[in-house]
Amino acid sequence: MTAALPLYPQRVSEEQSVNSAEAEEFLDRVYAEGAAEEGTRFETRLAEVRAEIAETGTYRHTAAELAYGARLAWRNSARCIGRLYWRSLRVRDRRRVTDPAAIAGECVAHLRQATRGGRIRPTVTVFAPDAPGKPGPRIHNEQLIRYAGYRLDDGSVLGDPRYTGFTERVRRLGWRPPERRGSFDVLPLLVEALPGEPRLFTLPPDAVLEVPLTHPDHRWFAGLGLRWHAVPAISDMPLEIGGVTYPAAPFNGWYLGTEIGARNLADEQRYDLLPVVAELMGLPTSSERTLWRDRALVELTLAVQHSFDAAGVTIADHHTESRRFLAHLEREERAGRRCPADWSWIVPPVSGGQTAVFHRYYDEPDPALRPAFLPPANTGE
Repeated sequence: MTAALPLYPQRVSEEQSVNSAEAEEFLDRVYAEGAAEEGTRFETRLAEVRAEIAETGTYRHTAAELAYGARLAWRNSARCIGRLYWRSLRVRDRRRVTDPAAIAGECVAHLRQATRGGRIRPTVTVFAPDAPGKPGPRIHNEQLIRYAGYRLDDGSVLGDPRYTGFTERVRRLGWRPPERRGSFDVLPLLVEALPGEPRLFTLPPDAVLEVPLTHPDHRWFAGLGLRWHAVPAISDMPLEIGGVTYPAAPFNGWYLGTEIGARNLADEQRYDLLPVVAELMGLPTSSERTLWRDRALVELTLAVQHSFDAAGVTIADHHTESRRFLAHLEREERAGRRCPADWSWIVPPVSGGQTAVFHRYYDEPDPALRPAFLPPANTGE
């Protein structure tokens, strides 16, 4: 759909300016897939964008372009198994929100609206983009909800070891942990609306739905006092659409049970609970040949799945989601599109060979594919 339109004289440096070719490629996709603003012509819109880039170094997406771009970024996410639902992503346009307290408030609103009492809805909130000489806001948390990790005098960690560095960072900035520290203390939001001016904001309890973990067969499991938050809202991955980067664009789907049970709670560098669960199950742990890790891993994942189901909170299981991913793959192939997938992320960490996604190859991930949620920048931890 590319039109041969006149070029406009550059009034900002090329180093600062959005790449017009990237903008054009995105608009071409939007119009080809029927997602443009109703009543607008491709040639007219392209001319507007080229003129705006020449004048200011960037351009402003329409509401329809922003929404579709965010959905395409999800569709292009090679590490996500849940892309069948990419069209259902709810896009909250908050580009005009610039005050740090207001940004934090919109993150809280995002959590409340995405949670819906447990009926989790895929949601993204998009804040102001980077522009020449004017960077957009940053949210330095990896996810909107994460748990603190406290380094103890004996070298051990109370809480989540992954976040000891971030916990120390927010403490230096003034965050005070609860008087009685625990393994699941919710970290504050660290928002940087202006470069060099980070601000901390506490998440209100009603915005953080948590699920206490129990087991359908083992009563002792509840005594471990485990819980996990319901909404996995990634908040440090910039969103790039048509050459424009939105550095703060927190987004969520819903959890896959294995993400919590087989990774967050099980990994040695995280909560490392497999030895604890195995001991309480009475499993012999003196030899790897007893497969005690495997047996404990399944029971830990089962507890997560059971608890979320009992609480009425949306969660997917890896067998069902694997079949749904292949359905998504078939749809994309029928539409004539490639569907890049990172095999090591698509195949679940429990019973991989028993899932439908295991027994095939996929298109290799393309780092240049856009729109996309990009790897997080160094936040200075």
